[in-house]
Amino acid sequence: MGKAPITSPLEAGAKEETGRVLQEALVDLIDLSLVAKQAHWNVVGRNFRSVHLQLDELVAAARQYTDQVAERASAIGVSPDGRAATVAKDSGVPDFDTGWRDDEAVARAITTTLGEVVQRMRARIKTTDDTDLVTQDLIIELTAKLEEAHWMWQAQLA
Repeated sequence: MGKAPITSPLEAGAKEETGRVLQEALVDLIDLSLVAKQAHWNVVGRNFRSVHLQLDELVAAARQYTDQVAERASAIGVSPDGRAATVAKDSGVPDFDTGWRDDEAVARAITTTLGEVVQRMRARIKTTDDTDLVTQDLIIELTAKLEEAHWMWQAQLA
């Protein structure tokens, strides 16, 4: 396609940097939803039901924010890329082992994963302070939700 069909409200440099932040957030959120779903399918143990349901809540939140991040990228004239190959190549989400995992191991893995994703999102908040405050608001909102989930997973391990 020749000329970009969506114009940006941002100047070129801010658009490029904000687009990079949104793309990085997008792949992390997609991968987070996949990791949480993998854990959801493979968790076993005494607290199976509560962990199983809590994982579904995390998947739903990650998918909701995935869509919002992708739509924000589109709104500033950046084409989002959520293809499996892109996610596999670019995600900063820690790997999650295959196979059955007991509920405590899942809680530990998800807590670690959320901690990593939160730190990556916080760095993106700083970046968008200089490029796009509207995007920053979205990243702040989703980071708050992820931090709440992180706290709840940590509380299970206390």
